[in-house]
Amino acid sequence: MNYRLLIQYDGTRYEGWQRQKTTGNTIQGKIEEVLSKMTGHDVEIKGASRTDAGVHARGQVANVHISEDYKEKYICDYVNQYLPKDIAVLSVKMVADRFHSRLNAGEKTYLYRISTNKVRNVFERNYIYDLEQPLDISAMEEAAGYLLGEHDFQSFCAKKMKKSSVRQLREIGFKQSRNELKITYRGSGFLYNMIRIITGTLIEIGLHQREPEEVKAILAAKERPRAGYTAPAKGLCLIKVQYS
Repeated sequence: MNYRLLIQYDGTRYEGWQRQKTTGNTIQGKIEEVLSKMTGHDVEIKGASRTDAGVHARGQVANVHISEDYKEKYICDYVNQYLPKDIAVLSVKMVADRFHSRLNAGEKTYLYRISTNKVRNVFERNYIYDLEQPLDISAMEEAAGYLLGEHDFQSFCAKKMKKSSVRQLREIGFKQSRNELKITYRGSGFLYNMIRIITGTLIEIGLHQREPEEVKAILAAKERPRAGYTAPAKGLCLIKVQYS
């Protein structure tokens, strides 16, 4: 049986989504540990997005093949009983055997939150980047326009890709409310640290450290040093994964 899991987590104290040999402190590892306890044998889950250490998720999707025929509600109730309090499975649904959470994903949406207030946001310090400086949103929007569409985003990737670094970025939306800026990213898929590097670059433009037009040259260079800094992980959250 193939089960699809909708998952949310606070990534603050974890080393990212993906299971690692050097640590058991990953989101994937924690969920697999509980599912293995439930079934009595090792199981492997496949996540739609390999979020970095410190990145959060409200709409992560994963799938798991289990030979036994468990009721969906039983799986959901069981894992939530034993998972840490900062990880939760929102729903479990039986799906077609060929469904793969990552390979079948058509679109992903992320949200990055920035505080421009001079005073830190104490109660949301793990979920928002305290920039503590005002930003020129118009300049950032102009720069974002050059990033939309299909491009080679190698300049915005923290490691050299063996496979294609071409991705389609369908939306970069800006919403300013009081002292907080929310940037929404929607695309076919994202490279390692891609959103955080784009965010850092846009922030530099918003601080007038770069001109919006520089984005075109950064894309053309296909070299990581040409882009801006990598914004902190804590401001980033996976909101939704869509399937056709």
